[in-house]
Amino acid sequence: MTKQDTNDNQDKSPSEALQESGIYVFMDDVTSESIKPIIEWILYENYISKIRKSELLLMVCSEGGDLSAAFALIDTMKSSKIPIKTVGLGLIASCGLLIFISGQKGRRFLTPNTSILSHQFSAGSEGKSHELFATMREFELTNKRILDHYKVCTGLDESTIISQLLPAQDVWLDHDAALKLNLCDFIEGVSPPSSTRKKTTKG
Repeated sequence: MTKQDTNDNQDKSPSEALQESGIYVFMDDVTSESIKPIIEWILYENYISKIRKSELLLMVCSEGGDLSAAFALIDTMKSSKIPIKTVGLGLIASCGLLIFISGQKGRRFLTPNTSILSHQFSAGSEGKSHELFATMREFELTNKRILDHYKVCTGLDESTIISQLLPAQDVWLDHDAALKLNLCDFIEGVSPPSSTRKKTTKG
């Protein structure tokens, strides 16, 4: 690193320096405002940056939030020409979990003390009967989007997803359960049982 590079890095905030290095730390509720910078970062690295990175790293700690914003990011991640590694830490819940599992297959890592929550989405509506029928249709479509997303990201069948990940009650998981259900690929720094040894690494 040259003296000029050192001076340039000193002028940047830690977040800016990390993002320039291909690392984004997301620790917030999922909203349009909080997701927009991540989408812009992925698009910048794919289409504008003069230095093409071999991989991007998205670290996720989120209680969830707006499903529409989450799926906007998920679709952007899926369209990225650069593989996106995800690391879940602290808490990944609701659509925070949906974002985490969208990482590149084989590159989804959990830290050992991460709390994981999966559940059905919740929403409310009021209005005239025809408006409520239209809203119910969107609820059905949203449920299908979530179910299809779990199918793609875990490889599990629909009945298993509904019973294990999307039942009527909230589902809290530890990292071992997440690994068995294919929500992640690796647990950072944990020695695995022989049956899952291929799924654990320090990488």
